Amino acid sequence: MTDSAGGSQRCARVGAPGRGGGRSASETRWRRHIVGQLKHRDLSQHAKFQDLIRFYTQLLEKSSLTKGLLNHSSRCPSADSSCSVSSLKKTTGELAYQVLELQQQIKIRESVLDEQHARLVEGERRLEGALDARQALRGRVEQVQADNGTLKAEYDALLERQRAAETSLRDETLREGRLLKDIIQLKQQAAERLNCRNERKSRAREAKLQKEKKDLQTADRSKVTMDSCCSAPSSPETAETPARGHTRLFRSASASSPRILSSIRELFEKRRGHSVCSLEEDLMFPVRICLSARVPARALQVLEAHEQGINAVRFSSSSDLLATGGTDRLVKLWAVRAGSLSHRATLEGSSGGITCIEFDPSGFRILAASYDKSALLWRLDDPAPKLTLTGHSRKVTAARFSSVHQVVTGSADGTVRLWDLQRAAACVQVVTVSSYCSDLVCSENCVISGHFDSKIRIWDCRMVSCVQELPAPGKVTSLDVSADHSQLLSCCRDDCLQLVDLRRWSNDRVCFRAEGFKCGSDSTKAVISPDGCFLAAGSADGAVYIWNVSTGNLETRLPDKHSSPISAVSWSLSGEYVVSVDKSSRAVLWSDI
Repeated sequence: MTDSAGGSQRCARVGAPGRGGGRSASETRWRRHIVGQLKHRDLSQHAKFQDLIRFYTQLLEKSSLTKGLLNHSSRCPSADSSCSVSSLKKTTGELAYQVLELQQQIKIRESVLDEQHARLVEGERRLEGALDARQALRGRVEQVQADNGTLKAEYDALLERQRAAETSLRDETLREGRLLKDIIQLKQQAAERLNCRNERKSRAREAKLQKEKKDLQTADRSKVTMDSCCSAPSSPETAETPARGHTRLFRSASASSPRILSSIRELFEKRRGHSVCSLEEDLMFPVRICLSARVPARALQVLEAHEQGINAVRFSSSSDLLATGGTDRLVKLWAVRAGSLSHRATLEGSSGGITCIEFDPSGFRILAASYDKSALLWRLDDPAPKLTLTGHSRKVTAARFSSVHQVVTGSADGTVRLWDLQRAAACVQVVTVSSYCSDLVCSENCVISGHFDSKIRIWDCRMVSCVQELPAPGKVTSLDVSADHSQLLSCCRDDCLQLVDLRRWSNDRVCFRAEGFKCGSDSTKAVISPDGCFLAAGSADGAVYIWNVSTGNLETRLPDKHSSPISAVSWSLSGEYVVSVDKSSRAVLWSDI
């Protein structure tokens, strides 16, 4: 019985392990299956399912706990096994529920993953487009760099050409200066040869004239002797002989007189082929004297005289002709008749704007200064210039007749030059001043020049030296001298007109100002009336201001006819008319008629 009991116990022991071994084998296969799936999933989605791995790890730990319980149940009484199985079922249900939740999370993660994949594909597509655009931009950059290289090569070539052109220009400028000097020297030499030839001819004519004069004196002495011998005739026959002798002597003298007159005419007549002066220009013309100038009160005529602005205006000595010059490079002549202006002629030939105009004393020629560094001389009956005076290095601002055959010019290059029209228009004197010369006038062997350094200089033409300097309150824009050469008028940029008495040669001067008067430019011209009693100047506001010299007060103001600053004013020598011109090509004729 004991053996049977022991056998039964052994069978129980053997049987129990057999059942436990079967369960552990199935559990082992289940575990291996799960572990294999997890490893497979771990290999494919290890980075994406970290949470699932963690839950499965916990499941494995619980399965290990279940195995331990089963092993314990095999060793413990069968009463506890039922409890363990129920606990295991509960745990298995929870694990199944967790597996479902994890699968749901896996689906969510897969949808997120698909969305991210789609975004990744879109990003890759955009990246490919950006790479294509980058490649295109790189191609454009290479093209632009190539174009820049070509442009740089062209720029370098143009720069070299510019440098070569500048070098050529400097060489041509130097060559021009040398040629100009050579031309001036040749002109001087030609003038000297011409003067020598004329002097020799004059001496020969003078000698011939002296010889004919001696012959005439000899004939006159013989005539007187015969008359004295025959003063008391003794008979009619002897009386007839002196009469016949007297007749013959008279005829001899008459025959010789044309030769004498022709010799005198040849002696004093100029050869027109070698002189720039005509016979009419050498004649003396009476100068009209104005006893009382009229103060203008209204505008008689307003006309557009030029296509561009007008810089200069001047009446002739006879007051029946007016000249205007502007930036259109033309000098226009206007006939003054019965209070109106009518176009008479246009003088061409200047390559720059006209800055100053002057009639010669005879009234047959007109002189003009120009922006093209020269002064031009015309005859009134010829539209082409007769002479061109070149030598200044900058624009010529003033040109005046110092005499019938001499011209003085002032320039922005700071020089004043004296030209001899009888010596092929040669420059005979040059005076250098370290300041811009704005205007000049001539008076009895003196040249008076105004400058931008606020000084008025008086030069002696005979000594070519500055004899006096008069201070000015500002830049001198214009000068004018009275008809009797006793008063000098200057206009300055400080909006002031000054009158200086040249007879005293002192610094005493009278200033003329007015409310509203403003000097419009660096070349505004003011004038003295022919009788010396009034001053006239144009203002920047387009009005003409006239002052009374004796009282120093403003006499009248003539507004509303100019729409731009007035550049110049001229008063006719007859005292009847005043003409003002402005920067907008307008000329206005004023009078009190």
